[in-house]
Amino acid sequence: MKTTIRAAISVALLAGFYLLAIVLIALLGWLTIWLWQEFPGVAAGKFSYVTLAIAGGLLVAFWKIIRAKPGEPEGLPLPPHEARGLWDTAHDLAHRVGTRAPDEIRLIPDVNAAVAEHTSLLGLAGGRRIMYVGLPLLQAFTVDQLRSVLAHELGHYSGSHTKLGALAHRGRMAIVQTIVQIGPTTIVGGIFQLYARLYVLVEQAVSRRMEYEADEFSVRIAGRSAAVSAMRDLPVVDAAWNFFVGRYVTIGWEAKLAPRDVFGGFTMLLNGRQGELAELRDSAPPAEKSKWDSHPPIADRIRAMEAMPDSGAASDDRPALTLLADPAALSMRLQQHALAIEGKTLLPWEELTDAGIAVGAQRGADSLFRAAARLAGAPAGDLALVLHLVEQGRADELARAVEPHGDREERQSGLTERIGAAIALAARAGGVGRWRHSWSSGARFSRPDGTEIPIREVARLAAAPDSVPAARERLTELGINLSAVRQQSTRASADGSEVLGGLANLHAPGKLYFDLFILNNGLMLMPGPKDTSGGRDRLVRVMRSAPVHELAKRYRFVPFEDIRTAAIHKQTPIKLTITLHSGETLDLSEPWSGESISSKDRDLLRDALRPFITEHQPSA
Repeated sequence: MKTTIRAAISVALLAGFYLLAIVLIALLGWLTIWLWQEFPGVAAGKFSYVTLAIAGGLLVAFWKIIRAKPGEPEGLPLPPHEARGLWDTAHDLAHRVGTRAPDEIRLIPDVNAAVAEHTSLLGLAGGRRIMYVGLPLLQAFTVDQLRSVLAHELGHYSGSHTKLGALAHRGRMAIVQTIVQIGPTTIVGGIFQLYARLYVLVEQAVSRRMEYEADEFSVRIAGRSAAVSAMRDLPVVDAAWNFFVGRYVTIGWEAKLAPRDVFGGFTMLLNGRQGELAELRDSAPPAEKSKWDSHPPIADRIRAMEAMPDSGAASDDRPALTLLADPAALSMRLQQHALAIEGKTLLPWEELTDAGIAVGAQRGADSLFRAAARLAGAPAGDLALVLHLVEQGRADELARAVEPHGDREERQSGLTERIGAAIALAARAGGVGRWRHSWSSGARFSRPDGTEIPIREVARLAAAPDSVPAARERLTELGINLSAVRQQSTRASADGSEVLGGLANLHAPGKLYFDLFILNNGLMLMPGPKDTSGGRDRLVRVMRSAPVHELAKRYRFVPFEDIRTAAIHKQTPIKLTITLHSGETLDLSEPWSGESISSKDRDLLRDALRPFITEHQPSA
């Protein structure tokens, strides 16, 4: 399909949306006039109100679209003197592609490269061009591979794809704004939703064809080997970056701890995990397909590239970072510019790993200490009390309290893990050992001389009644004092939580309404509005408004460890009672008009409460 035909389809779809809106308004207007002529009265008046509301909603949506302006470009601007090699490469590739070079290059903290164009006349007239280059790509790729990626992106310019992208954006914006203004549950809103599905299907099919066209530029200019290599490495680098952020960067995020040099750490991770990255690289490239995807499967794109003639382009295996004048300085500036590190304590990687793991370990130890205190009737718990309860044969009770979900083996494993966390914290507080940072494996708890301390072995002894005396002996031999670790929090927090699902408009006695979020470690109750419409959208909007641990500070968080019993009185719509260890009861019932984030959320809630159920009287 040629570019001109694709452009015609995009324009036709966008024009079709406006035509659909005009036809619907005209039809509603005609029906309104007919009703007033044939059946004047209340019905005609109500229909007139509906017509005016829909017409007003369309006018508001169109006004927002017309007035919409491009947002501020993301990323760190790269002036030529700070990235002469990158600018020269971009200009050389633009000449080879046969298009105008970008007016601006911006550095972004993602495994990505992209181009954008600030167009006018709904995208039909060109404008300022911006190229975005991810610093992680520069860190992981060779110059050859980066040239392939940039040739692909510049190919989008050559094929007028960026102009078509502006058209597509306008089309999506028009449909979304209209549905928001009119309401997705109305008949007219439903018609626009059907049109939206058609529009997105066609748009994504067009987008996939554009990707194949841009790939041809990659092979022709950078060479087939470089293009295939870059395409095969993209998901590998993306997986490495996600692993790096999840396992290293955010290890102390909720405790307001952050690494002093984020991007420098990624380079060290790439060097330390070369074996694992090689295994990922040798595995089959992703081949998943969906009609909703904007990009073809990587496996299909590689096959298409391998079938293209090789251009014989000269190779350049230098690290892509050589295209920047001072990579280290730019890395630090991008970290300040693009990452949310304000208000956080910046630490070297060694200190961050130790401090970040200690925060999580204290969270686990505190849940164990609180459970021990409840079982023993003590004001607070500690490691000595935990060992005492285990020795008395109450390990199963402790395990069920700290790990209510899961089978017996999973509960015992959870108990052992928390005892191990407490032992490590005691050793750390006594100066016996600490968590040691590693780029090639997980962190190890070891002595100052680097020898590993057998925390897991001692924890397994301490979690079984018959071997508690042996655990005490081993702790003494290792120089670990039980009293060196103490309970620091009196109740659980939502740190480390994630939302699994949610139910809107649950009713509580006193004509109160609540929206309930199901977390991996508890429930969160948010006061609901009197108007119960749009419950699902409200749940999603709140969920996206802030991190879960911040939301839990604003609303009521009920950790699972605070629940003593639960009773489900009715399955559909769900009606339940939750009794807390404090004696407080929470009675919640769902109306027939209740909404949820997904269709499985009621099952999620039932599964979350199943370990606490003592009374189950389901009815239809």
